[in-house]
Amino acid sequence: MADSIDRKTLAREFFIQGLTSDGRQFRPSDWAERLCGVMSCFRPEGSGGRHAHLQYSPYVRPTVLGGVKSVVVNEALRDVEPMAYHFVINFAKDNDLQIVDACLLPEPAEKKA
Repeated sequence: MADSIDRKTLAREFFIQGLTSDGRQFRPSDWAERLCGVMSCFRPEGSGGRHAHLQYSPYVRPTVLGGVKSVVVNEALRDVEPMAYHFVINFAKDNDLQIVDACLLPEPAEKKA
């Protein structure tokens, strides 16, 4: 199976969706960007660079899933900074946000003709 994905190399991730447990949309509307902005300093060693302060962390990044603002959290954050990981989890729990355990799969490569 040359085209199969090695499951061990995929990052474990979960999504915090901008919906409360009863399905209401979470406010303020820029909550995902704010949360990701707070977490932007947590990144892999050596990946800083000159403009790192202007980028989201690869461990906590905003996205839209099915029309719902969400945040993708890579569980590697737990190893980098456990307190930051627990902050993100507690943010979701304290605000009654839905958490979905999943991972984003890479886009399939185009088949050559």
